[in-house]
Amino acid sequence: MVNMETVQMIGIVAKFRTWIEILKPRLSMLVAFSCSFGFVLSNQGKLDWLRLTLLTLGGFLLSGASVIINQIIERKEDGIMHRTMARPLPTGRISVAEAWILALACFSLSLGLLYWSANQLTILLSVLSMLLYSFVYTPMKKIGPIAVFVGAIPGALPPLLGWIANTATISYEAMVIFGIQFIWQFPHFWAIAWVSDDDYKKAGFRLLPSGGGKDHNTSIQIMTYTLFLLPLGLLPAWIGLTGINSAVVATLCGTGFLTQTFSLMKTGSNQSARRIMFGSFLYLPIVQIAYLLDKL
Repeated sequence: MVNMETVQMIGIVAKFRTWIEILKPRLSMLVAFSCSFGFVLSNQGKLDWLRLTLLTLGGFLLSGASVIINQIIERKEDGIMHRTMARPLPTGRISVAEAWILALACFSLSLGLLYWSANQLTILLSVLSMLLYSFVYTPMKKIGPIAVFVGAIPGALPPLLGWIANTATISYEAMVIFGIQFIWQFPHFWAIAWVSDDDYKKAGFRLLPSGGGKDHNTSIQIMTYTLFLLPLGLLPAWIGLTGINSAVVATLCGTGFLTQTFSLMKTGSNQSARRIMFGSFLYLPIVQIAYLLDKL
């Protein structure tokens, strides 16, 4: 017979797992990594591991707060879409009030960690990033594909925030790593929107370009933005931030990423779009790690 303490412990574990799930840990870890990437890439001399750790955790919690607010605002739409109906809010595993408390706790803790590890400019831009993502990008998803442009700004800010946290300046090198991640957002977002088009239409989301169609014009735009990543990926080496090794890696990854878009232009299939989506998940961390290894 299961005793009451065991039942309570199972409930606590289940609740904790729900809290972790609503933070979208994989997305938040990618944000945290991008922050760390910017910090390390900008570093001159001995690396301050304590500040780096605090910044990484702060970036994770800030992303967590943003995605929780996003899920609160979109809870009805999430309940309609097949890909999101099992999330904590639509299933009732967490209440709206509890989600708000968790979001505010994550946001407050993130600001505290950024205060100890960064500077005022980093904190200001971090708050701006959260506001843009949660309260501008989220409602704009029902207006049209301009939402992707708006969402790409907070999506590309993490490496810039990491750079500013370490240097307290917005340099041209910082804008280069921001630009790479900014352009990367478009094929990434549009590939997801292509695969999830039926679900998005149910919820009233309009993210695909060219009138929102899964057509040749949209696939050309995906290809065009992916093509831009080739010269952008070479810029860190060209300005002397990194070296030739990472330039080769960025070119190979960019070429592989671009090749996937040709299949979408030819077939217009969800399978081709899914390859682009997974290719986008691989491209960014591989290229960023190559830049770090080349610099170190």
